[in-house]
Amino acid sequence: MKLQHLSVFREVMATGSVSQAAKRLGRTQPAISLSLKELELSLGIKLFEREGRRLIPVPEAHYLLAEANEVLDRLSAVTRTMNSLGDAASGNLKVAAMPGPSNYLFPRYISTVLSNLSDIRLTLSMRSSQQILELVATQSIDFGFADLDIQLEKRSGFLTAESFSLRCFCALPAAHPLAQKPAISWQDLDAQAMGGLHSAHRLQKRIQLAFQAQGARYNQIIESQFFIPLLQFVAQGQCCAIVDPLTVASEQQSGLNQGAVVFRPLVADLRYDCAIFSPRLRPMSQLARRVKDGWKAEVLRLMQELGADPVVQESIVEGAG
Repeated sequence: MKLQHLSVFREVMATGSVSQAAKRLGRTQPAISLSLKELELSLGIKLFEREGRRLIPVPEAHYLLAEANEVLDRLSAVTRTMNSLGDAASGNLKVAAMPGPSNYLFPRYISTVLSNLSDIRLTLSMRSSQQILELVATQSIDFGFADLDIQLEKRSGFLTAESFSLRCFCALPAAHPLAQKPAISWQDLDAQAMGGLHSAHRLQKRIQLAFQAQGARYNQIIESQFFIPLLQFVAQGQCCAIVDPLTVASEQQSGLNQGAVVFRPLVADLRYDCAIFSPRLRPMSQLARRVKDGWKAEVLRLMQELGADPVVQESIVEGAG
């Protein structure tokens, strides 16, 4: 018994004649009659009584119709599902982002992409960069967005890192005298009250070294694990801060501090590095690839609009185990 036989049988049951079934299926009447005959032979049972041109289904035919409907409807549902998966229109998506982008930019992008897709199950997690790298290395998520300034060699597994090198900015209170300048130098920030990340962060170390190299004093009065909270203190006029351009984009587009914070480029080309990490041992679904590639394009667009001079590179990272 073939699925084609069941499809023909269902049409004959629905129309009550071979000729009508042939028209609906776009086949010849002899082909329909042959298909019915083959079905009866394969089952070893007669399904119709023939009265002239009419086909009268026997009781067993009605039982078979119920079974055929279930099989064919299920097959149709599977076909639709697989087609939508292939079109990235349905499926499950598990992603994670570091706290800065996950507050606004990343969920805004994800919600926009998924707004026209009704059959999606999303798991969106906010994690530290080290935690995201662990999730990707263990093939637990589809992709993650995190700092590149982390210990890649300490994580086992194969990763693909699509990295961005971006220019940093200086966040200033809107009423600060330095806000009148088009660009900020290290000497401008000499002994100014500063907010920054914890001392172990690689970008924070580079900031401190840059101050030292120019003979400027780095006066950090506020330490935060992430960039976004620093802006609250900047808005209150309590400090200035060197921040990554993703934080700049988040603040400008969310308007959280209502213009109390302004951003100026640095004279020096201080770089912040981040990356989209994806598991190399876990095949990526069409949906995940669509969302990941779209996020890469979104980051590039935002950074180009800011003048962050984005440099993109793709590489495979093999952990040492």
